[in-house]
Amino acid sequence: MSYVYRVAEQALRRYLNVFPVVGLTGPRQSGKSTLLQHVLPEYGYVTFDDPKNILSFKEDPEGFLKNYSEKIIFDEVQYVPELFNYIKIKVDQRRSFYGNFVLTGSSQFQFLHHVTESLAGRIGLMSLLPFQYAEMPMPRLPESIFRGSYPELVMRNYLESDLWFASYIETYLSKDVRAIANVGDIHDFRRFLQLLAARATQLLDMSSFSRDIGVSVPTIKKWLSILEASYIIFIVPPFYENHGKRIVKSPKVYFYDTGLISYFTGITTFDQYDKGPMAGSLFENYVVSEIVKKELHTATLSEVFYFRTQDKVEIDLIVDRKSSRDYIEIKKTATFHPKLVQAIKKYADPRENCFLLYTGEVFQYGDVKIMPYWDYLD
Repeated sequence: MSYVYRVAEQALRRYLNVFPVVGLTGPRQSGKSTLLQHVLPEYGYVTFDDPKNILSFKEDPEGFLKNYSEKIIFDEVQYVPELFNYIKIKVDQRRSFYGNFVLTGSSQFQFLHHVTESLAGRIGLMSLLPFQYAEMPMPRLPESIFRGSYPELVMRNYLESDLWFASYIETYLSKDVRAIANVGDIHDFRRFLQLLAARATQLLDMSSFSRDIGVSVPTIKKWLSILEASYIIFIVPPFYENHGKRIVKSPKVYFYDTGLISYFTGITTFDQYDKGPMAGSLFENYVVSEIVKKELHTATLSEVFYFRTQDKVEIDLIVDRKSSRDYIEIKKTATFHPKLVQAIKKYADPRENCFLLYTGEVFQYGDVKIMPYWDYLD
């Protein structure tokens, strides 16, 4: 499979020039190892997905680090948590040897736990998600809205995508979930994933999930944390600066990859997506996740929020870059109507950047830039 340029390459090089250790996290199959081996061909490479490497390290950790102590990529380090302390010792011996160790992991929770304990102040953290809009082959872009953008699927034209996702979820459940936490009933956890997919982009109601599945609210909270840590979902919190009690304060849930939503909800064709009941949600999830990818891969250090009043006036996304904000409304339509930007006109700061992202033509409407979503994502 030929290599596809990743936008995150530039951020990776920035981090390598600043930190002795660079940590790259992201979901399984997002292309972390491929990116690193392409950008850093002079580095050694050891994956702890291979049990032989785990055994070699555990039998003689000091000898192992003597062999792999300069310009080295350690892949899936969550399987050898003791490694972090040994790396700390090496780093402290040569603190200004920047970009020497590169670590990857598929579990953000485990990775950050060990980083906090051993490598705080010594490591730069970045994420790699599946292909973003600017990286996708042009012929695959329409399908990617509902089929997702995992590199392997994209590069083989989504052939047998259902089988691929079934295997992906099984691997995720058997390896990542069980490694992160002791989930009692995997069938209930899978059911939770299905319900989350059906309710993507909606307000998070943990009590409703608790009733539907028959588990406690604390269990739902725990499961959400697992899904966040392993890059299946992300939570968008509400933005309620200066608006007080009139603002809804529940978060919303999005999937990093819309292909998983389609898999869990049975969407297999463009018509099923385009004409089905999930069309609006899938489109919104797609655009929001693509914006999140763009921000993460360029290391803008931004945060994302949504805004909604108790009478359901909503701004779909606010990208807060500290020095500026983008207020964004997302609609799956090619036809503009002033009512589509009522919320932005009423609640957004006109001194900031205001957008309606849809599928029609570009033009200016007062303080709001009306534009096709692909112009914003590219």
